[in-house]
Amino acid sequence: MRVLSKSTLREFWEQPNYSDSEQPLSAWYDEAKSANWQTPQDINLYRSVSFVGNNRVVFNIAGNKYRLITAINYKCSTVYVRFVGTHAEYDKVDATTV
Repeated sequence: MRVLSKSTLREFWEQPNYSDSEQPLSAWYDEAKSANWQTPQDINLYRSVSFVGNNRVVFNIAGNKYRLITAINYKCSTVYVRFVGTHAEYDKVDATTV
């Protein structure tokens, strides 16, 4: 998959309060880049994933300490990083439109 954009992930983990997210976010990024998700069922193999509509997929990162919202275009094999934040920050956004 083509993942857009790693810089969003990096900007998050470079913040002093979120430095512990670097390893799990980097691991997610590497796994997503090597994946070939053609349907939501391909992603459904993950225990920590939720499908929220509008091609949005939410990944729990670092034992659900962080949430990563992506928009996936299966036809183009592209994953767009739409949001990364704490669980509390996630509760304040609409995952289907972010």
